[in-house]
Amino acid sequence: MHIAFLTPEYPHEKMPHAGGLGTSIKNLAETLTKNKIEITVFVYGQQNAEIFTEKNIHFHLIQDKKYDVAKWFLYRKHIQNYCNKIIMEQKIDILEAPDWTGITAFMKFSIPLVIRLHGSDTYFCHLEGRKQKLKNFWFEKLAIRGAKAFIAPTTFAGDVSRKLFGIKNKTIQTIHYGLELDKFENPNPEEYEKGLLLYIGTIIRKKGVFELPEIFNLVLQLHPEARLVLIGSDSSDIATECQSTWQLLEQGFKEEDFKRVSYLGKIPYQDVQDYIKKANVCVFPTFAETLGMVTIESMAMQKAVVNSNIGWAKELIVEGESGFLVHPKNHLEYAAKINSILENNQLAKKIGENARKQVESLFDIEKIANENIEFYKSIIN
Repeated sequence: MHIAFLTPEYPHEKMPHAGGLGTSIKNLAETLTKNKIEITVFVYGQQNAEIFTEKNIHFHLIQDKKYDVAKWFLYRKHIQNYCNKIIMEQKIDILEAPDWTGITAFMKFSIPLVIRLHGSDTYFCHLEGRKQKLKNFWFEKLAIRGAKAFIAPTTFAGDVSRKLFGIKNKTIQTIHYGLELDKFENPNPEEYEKGLLLYIGTIIRKKGVFELPEIFNLVLQLHPEARLVLIGSDSSDIATECQSTWQLLEQGFKEEDFKRVSYLGKIPYQDVQDYIKKANVCVFPTFAETLGMVTIESMAMQKAVVNSNIGWAKELIVEGESGFLVHPKNHLEYAAKINSILENNQLAKKIGENARKQVESLFDIEKIANENIEFYKSIIN
């Protein structure tokens, strides 16, 4: 079987940016190749066109193009024509694409198209209660119509997407993202920095970062030694049009509290892992996710996590057993769960152990790869 992925991002030095979407594709693609599956990755919107093979994966960087008019249509057709040419030459069996901005709208392929519901603009606007640009909805709706089937990282994400797009008589298969568990080992989970709270993720409104100042203040009232470290790229704020969400966020902390806060920006992933090992508690008060890779990465490294309790999160964590689930707006309860971990080393240890077991049972990339292979086969046959 030969599977192709169409994506705007992939973690590689030749490509300038990659987030959770690209990382999830990389994890899956590399594991599929170990299972004797041939993989091609089309990465669109790139500065230069290039073809190369690495780790048995064939990469096609599709150069971005300028058009005097209708780039939204003409560039899509360019991607379509390029992909169809390679599909025919390399005898590719199935193509997978993301839902974000409906990149496959107006495209027709000679093989089945599967759309993975990483999180569309429609989905995130719905969860955030934010008005969406009409063109974004229609692009995504058209792309959805052209797909033969769908994969969702959580049942929640699949169910919400089905309702928003009116998907009928088409399969939405729940297949979680996977982790290479041997890359997320913590041999000394009992060693950590007492009182260190860690947030990892983009500094953006939808991730619940504006809830952190009040939550942290409530933690400091009982644990004045606590400190908060934030890691992740800054972003503009859609509600205020401010170019830096971090600048807005730092104004939300009380002056004394802010002395206990450190923002590190985007740092190498090995350094991120080092901070996860150092953390006493990892906090993810997000309002909008499809799954939340950093949550399961922290759990894999045996960390006690206090996570949002919205929809998708209930498929990751067993409340009170492998982590805690609290609505981000419930600051008192959120802080209380953090404090319970800070005050009880045995609880932190037990939650961390259970979190690792949960990840091993649900998110092992080897199991996830097999689930994907069986689903792809069912679509081709």
